[in-house]
Amino acid sequence: MAFIRKARRWRVNLHVYAFTRMIRGGVRSGRRNRIISNASPEISEHRRQQHQPQDHHVLPLQQGPSEALQIVVKNDGAENDPEDELRPPESEPRRIISIKKKLKQACNAERSWAKLTIYRIPHYLKDGENKAYVPQIVSLGPYHHGKKRLRQMDQHKLRCLHHILTRTNHQIGLYLDSVKEVEERARACYEGPISMSSDEFVEMMVLDGCFVIELFQGVQVEFETLGYPSNDPVFSMRGLMHTIQRDMIMLENQIPFFILDRLYRLQLAHLELNEDLATLALLFFDHMRPTDATNDYSNRLEFSLPNQSELHCLALFRQSLLHSDVIRMKPKEEDPKEDSSQKQQQLIHCVTELREAGIKFSRRETDKFLDIQFEGGSLQIPQLVIHDGTRSLFLNLIAFEQCHFKCGNEITSYVIFMDNLINSPKDIRHLHDRGIIEHWLGSNTEVADLFNGLCQEVVFDINRSYLSTVSAEVTEYSGHRRYGWAFLLKHKYFGNPWSIISFIAALVLLLLTFTQTFYAVYSYHRPGS
Repeated sequence: MAFIRKARRWRVNLHVYAFTRMIRGGVRSGRRNRIISNASPEISEHRRQQHQPQDHHVLPLQQGPSEALQIVVKNDGAENDPEDELRPPESEPRRIISIKKKLKQACNAERSWAKLTIYRIPHYLKDGENKAYVPQIVSLGPYHHGKKRLRQMDQHKLRCLHHILTRTNHQIGLYLDSVKEVEERARACYEGPISMSSDEFVEMMVLDGCFVIELFQGVQVEFETLGYPSNDPVFSMRGLMHTIQRDMIMLENQIPFFILDRLYRLQLAHLELNEDLATLALLFFDHMRPTDATNDYSNRLEFSLPNQSELHCLALFRQSLLHSDVIRMKPKEEDPKEDSSQKQQQLIHCVTELREAGIKFSRRETDKFLDIQFEGGSLQIPQLVIHDGTRSLFLNLIAFEQCHFKCGNEITSYVIFMDNLINSPKDIRHLHDRGIIEHWLGSNTEVADLFNGLCQEVVFDINRSYLSTVSAEVTEYSGHRRYGWAFLLKHKYFGNPWSIISFIAALVLLLLTFTQTFYAVYSYHRPGS
């Protein structure tokens, strides 16, 4: 048995020795093949013939390991060619090409900003406020196109287009060709690449644009006149209309105005209206205005649509809230010597504190929504009407002003000014009593919370606001009154009713003491009286 175990051990050793010899031979063969490959063709051929094995059956056993080991040797770098070390890495040109491609894309993106008017809401504004920025029923444009919960309205868009083609006796190709001519111009209005084919994009613009125009017309001439039944779930002034109007005023849910104008002009000969499209749009959104003043849109539009036709309904609505006095009002010029503490003082106090400083509040009778003035210690503010769509409206207007570099910050300035005035339901109650704020919400607390949450992440410089002068005047007036004798007497000694009662009691006691003393002295000097 011992002899058998030794024989088996010798056999294993022989196999190991043979395998080792085979590997060493493969390495030497691989190195020889590499040297031969770098030599001249004649020498390489001669050496290959000398070292070529005679037994062709052994050749695969020699080439297999040698080729595998040859690759390992090359990767290890033990036998590197000097010319290979001087040659630049193959990956370097790829890196250069990639960077050049990225630079070109960045330059193209920069050039596209000039025509950009319909923006995606920045993430720092959108956090926690999705409902105010995202449409709930209808999608317009590419940003929310095709979303599952909005697809139901697509059938109503097709139904709307069918009504238009029937009334006008037009062919659908007329509308598609008209929009196709300005497709690239329309794409440039949107932020980022639009992952839609040309046909898909043009079809979307036609359907959405005709849907919007039909709503504009139906509100003025009644939808039944346009051929819709009285119980229509969409094309009537009941049911979903208010939610649709709110969706249509959102920044991410807009269509370039020149698209709407093109589609409107195609139908103009078959319409009973003589109004221009901008006026129809403002009349459609009229009930969303945060004021109940009489509206005269003929004098309200102070810009030319052909010059700014890349804009949209939200920008048009914003422009209708402004007026020439606000636009001409320049922000307060910044003094380079003014320190940051003085700038911060322009943030005015709340209504309660300003009243304590002697400032009065009154309603300003004007249809100019943003026209706030301060005269003779009285802050005069036009009436503000707050409804369930006010929050979404203000948030989208502020977002547009934050994104669009060609417009000012008038709406943002107004909202921040009101936010400074309102800190509590008590402030809302006083403004309501003065006729400045009317609201349809549940309580004064909801109104206060609304204003306190509108501008939490907004980037804003109070010194570049059209209300900076008013803020400075209010702050200066309240500051002087705060350090006057009347203010100190009222807040230091008469801060609560018990102080007032104590003061009156002390005053009566003092008066009685004075009277008693007077009669005592008088009777002493004139005893006979």
